[in-house]
Amino acid sequence: MSDTSSARPAEGEAPARRQGGLHRLMRYLPLIAPVLLWAVPCGVLLHTGQHWPLPVTLIGTALFALGLVGMPLAMARGHGRRQQDGAAIVGDTLLGGSWVLFTWSVLLGVFLRLALTVAGVGESQDRARIVTWAVLGVTAVLLVWGYAEARRVPRVRRLDVQLPRLGAGLDRLRVVLITDTHYGPLDRARWSARVCETVNTLEADLVCHTGDIADGTAERRRAQATPLGTVRATRARVYVTGNHEYYSEAQGWVDLMDELGWEPLRNRHLLLERGGDTLVVAGVDDVTAESSGLAGHRAHLAGALSDADPDLPVLLLAHQPKFVDRAAAAGVDLQLSGHTHGGQIWPFHHLVGLDQPALAGLSRHGTRTLLYTSRGTGFWGPPFRVFAPSEITLLVLRSPHRPTSP
Repeated sequence: MSDTSSARPAEGEAPARRQGGLHRLMRYLPLIAPVLLWAVPCGVLLHTGQHWPLPVTLIGTALFALGLVGMPLAMARGHGRRQQDGAAIVGDTLLGGSWVLFTWSVLLGVFLRLALTVAGVGESQDRARIVTWAVLGVTAVLLVWGYAEARRVPRVRRLDVQLPRLGAGLDRLRVVLITDTHYGPLDRARWSARVCETVNTLEADLVCHTGDIADGTAERRRAQATPLGTVRATRARVYVTGNHEYYSEAQGWVDLMDELGWEPLRNRHLLLERGGDTLVVAGVDDVTAESSGLAGHRAHLAGALSDADPDLPVLLLAHQPKFVDRAAAAGVDLQLSGHTHGGQIWPFHHLVGLDQPALAGLSRHGTRTLLYTSRGTGFWGPPFRVFAPSEITLLVLRSPHRPTSP
């Protein structure tokens, strides 16, 4: 991965223009997106040659218009100043449902109709109605399945990660990663307890939470977060802030995690020692912290690594994968991140990829630095996960220097 900070101005002009265009598009996206999400399915399902009876067409069009108006209003009441959980549930569910309906209206509206035409199936009206029922059927199945995937306790994903600088005494160190729990309008206190029970079966040496604990303040979501206090680790439980903490009084979440026995790594590190070898476990605030206006909150890697022996391997917690550029420049061995949710609802991952260098899994950046990006333990907003399953991650760190005794 190249270091963009060293690029000459002439080389950076085109990317800057593209970035500016993307920012302008993002500025108008909240206005454009709801119209597209509801108007496109309405046209594909009702007004492209189906010739439904007039009452069906009128009622269907009215329902789409209601969704177009109701979804933004519900989301504004749910996530704006009023913070009404019921409205948030309605708005988020409509958002997820409309995204899936939009996606499959486009895909089946184009490709299935083309396939039926090439195959000579029925008349134009028959093909149009087949597409409508296919879209509705696929959408219903994916939403039911996606809801079950979002609400289930995540599967454990295990992988071995070799770090060349890791000493033999730390071979087989067990690191469990949870992230993006997003406790929110849907009460998930029981789910939270079951997640923590699953983590405790993994016999972790180190448990990490890389932010986005909840949507809402610590006081408001305390009941859902309290089970985190039951998590066990033989060495340490560490936490860093995510961007969503900075929408909801981040310092309150830092204080609550400290109260629950977790160590908030706010631009600092601790040393994990075993078998005569040492690992630097560092953490930084989320990259959005500085713009939040909270005093003392910012992503400061130099501060996190201050006074650490540069010859020791470094495990870094940073909420967003895009922090890996700075981590690689500093010679970090392994960065753990979340934030992306793996896209959460396919094919949203294509949009996530515009902002982040990795979507999920293990990737290499530079000559030394590995990045592990979790798909997240919970879900944000729409209570659906489609082709982006949640996870609890067990990383077993391996040293190239095997210990002399088991």
